[in-house]
Amino acid sequence: MNGLRSSQVAAAAGVNPQTLRYYERRGLLAEPDRTLGGHRLYPAEAVTVLRVIKAAQGLGFTLDEVADLLDAGRHHHGPDAGLRVRAHTKLAEVEAKIADLQVIADTLRAAVDAGCDDLVECAGQPCCPIPFATIAVRGVPDAEDR
Repeated sequence: MNGLRSSQVAAAAGVNPQTLRYYERRGLLAEPDRTLGGHRLYPAEAVTVLRVIKAAQGLGFTLDEVADLLDAGRHHHGPDAGLRVRAHTKLAEVEAKIADLQVIADTLRAAVDAGCDDLVECAGQPCCPIPFATIAVRGVPDAEDR
């Protein structure tokens, strides 16, 4: 029997053996052959698959999304199921998050520039850059008032 043992595959892909077994249970990695002694023997391609999984996660894909991508690649589910469409969707999500983070960064910069040291005190000031400042000034009713 030819193949790589779990520890060899894990080391080559830069993951721990528990991750390898977890991906196998999730169906991301095909169940390997076993030796007569019960040791797993993975094909060399398993290293590539593991590296692809980790790279996709690094790009923001969830394990469920990675599983779908791997499945689409194995079964060629048509043009809408491939990486290009999913990468485009993920890119739109990432760009939206970047826009949200830019608003947060700008608000925090303004809070630093305004010298806000006390959150409650700052919220009551008209110059407070924190978005809830307008709510605090208008006076939102307490839970008792509703």
